[in-house]
Amino acid sequence: MLQASTPRLVLASASESRRGLLAAAGLCFTARAAAIDEAEVKRAAKSEGATAEDVAILLAAMKAERVARHEPGALVIGADQILVCEEHWFDKPATIEAARTQLRALRGKPHVLATAIVCQRDARRVWQHIARPRLTMRAMSDAFLDDYLAAEGDAVTSSVGAYRLEGLGIHLFDRIEGEHAAILGLPMLALLGFLRQHGILGA
Repeated sequence: MLQASTPRLVLASASESRRGLLAAAGLCFTARAAAIDEAEVKRAAKSEGATAEDVAILLAAMKAERVARHEPGALVIGADQILVCEEHWFDKPATIEAARTQLRALRGKPHVLATAIVCQRDARRVWQHIARPRLTMRAMSDAFLDDYLAAEGDAVTSSVGAYRLEGLGIHLFDRIEGEHAAILGLPMLALLGFLRQHGILGA
């Protein structure tokens, strides 16, 4: 048995990267996005002294809980990711120019991706995990940055780091520490371990 027929797996996300990771692992699932005002949650939590890890878990849990209300009996997977560099939190850039500003702020420095995952079944949170991949961006020239942004186009606005590590974004880095899947937004090794422990995947 690779995957049990029950419970159903539901990914509480519209992320193509997260859907791709689950599909590549051969999991049967459906995806359903959760409408959360992430910016407001982050502002409120940060003003109360919460860490990036705390807020990533909070947002992942909110997504899972919201979708679980409409998916009785399913195991709902929520996830969130916050980029932290020198105590500053970064969000997905809204435009290519915002991505340029963000990448200039990140270049030549290490940053951490606080990557949270929460599993919810009905009204009960059954599991949570936080991964902290650490990436060091190289000190690329402005000319290279311009070429990179021209090649990637609007794709840079789909990632919290303004890069797709599975694509041209790999050229931006000197050093990468952590699970590749966690960097893409879903710590797969921990998730698969949880699913095996609970009999949802074969051991």
